[in-house]
Amino acid sequence: MDRKMRRVVVTGVGAVTPLGNDVPTTWNGMMECRSGVSRITLFDPEGYASQIAAEVKNFDVDRYVPKKEQRQMDRFIFLAIAAADEAIKDSGLEINESNGDRIGTLVGVGLGGLNMIEKYRDVLRDKGPKRVTPYFIPMVISNLAPGQISMRHKIRGPSLTTTTACASSTHSIGDAMRWIQMGHCDAMVAGGAEATITPLGVAGFCSMRALSTRNDAPEVASRPFDLDRDGFVIGEGAGIIVMEELEHARSRGARIYAELNGYGASADAHHLTQPGPEGEGAARSMKMAMTDARKNIEDIDYINAHGTSTPLNDKFETISIKNVFGDRAKKIPVSSTKSMTGHLLGAAGGVEAIAVVKAIETGVIPPTVNYTTPDPDCDLDYVPNEPRELRIDTALSNSLGFGGTNASIILSRLKD
Repeated sequence: MDRKMRRVVVTGVGAVTPLGNDVPTTWNGMMECRSGVSRITLFDPEGYASQIAAEVKNFDVDRYVPKKEQRQMDRFIFLAIAAADEAIKDSGLEINESNGDRIGTLVGVGLGGLNMIEKYRDVLRDKGPKRVTPYFIPMVISNLAPGQISMRHKIRGPSLTTTTACASSTHSIGDAMRWIQMGHCDAMVAGGAEATITPLGVAGFCSMRALSTRNDAPEVASRPFDLDRDGFVIGEGAGIIVMEELEHARSRGARIYAELNGYGASADAHHLTQPGPEGEGAARSMKMAMTDARKNIEDIDYINAHGTSTPLNDKFETISIKNVFGDRAKKIPVSSTKSMTGHLLGAAGGVEAIAVVKAIETGVIPPTVNYTTPDPDCDLDYVPNEPRELRIDTALSNSLGFGGTNASIILSRLKD
């Protein structure tokens, strides 16, 4: 990459998660090792193999969206708006007529408006086509997450959605970084949102046998890298960051959390849902991100793993990390915040990028909770069960999605 590429920094963060409806509450939950998993309340899960989820709790949509506009949106859009509002406010970035066309929105979404798809399928069946709302399509299409954010904040630059399953957020953040690096934008609002804890969504994952069935103990069901893991816990939420060109941020006196300086993306080209052999695709993604950031294996102080709590993912992600880092792999702290948030699907990478930003800012690594029985196939340092104080100068975050899509980003403490 041309060394004259513009530098990109993170100046704002916003999140709505099963641990809290903003970043401070979410981060405190991680530091307290809290689980956001409980029995499903968004619908009656009786009869489902998995009856647990990591739901967003006590979310007051009226704080963010006027009642007359709520009928135009699915839940995933509500969550995206709330996280974006927080991130933009946190950044202190003023968006106006003079700069709106130099700012863009890029929000990853995995499945889109499944809530409203299910609702209006029933309306169509029971009451006929004339009773389907004219807002149905704008409710459910994925690009209305960035679309609604752009309209709300008068952001007139690119408005885009990346849909790459569980890697959607991380691809969105990496792609948004490129828009700034190449000079097309001065700032981007990027991340992801997801809300698919629905009867059909959960049924589909149950049929794949992808979900944990630890229904009698939901708070310990998400247990990445543990020998007794039995599947992921479906979650919902949103994680959005504000990114700016370095001098643009400095010129307005912005607080800078971290520099985003590396991005890698690859495909396994192997299987619908299973990781590629020996984690080769994920390894290429990590190597690409480090090359992009001009970092080597000695520079990486922490890895926020994809770490879903499924048998194959955790095994092959561990293998891929060892293949990339060699003997150093066992010296690098690796943790999965999904142990507390559940798997937020298309929103996961956005929330996890924020966890990395906070780890760099505070010098504390979030733990992998519910880690009680080591797995011989997973033999790295997973920061078990309690946060760890450690200065982090450079960290890597992984997201791996169905279809064999992989994304990795590098975040670093800002240095001149």
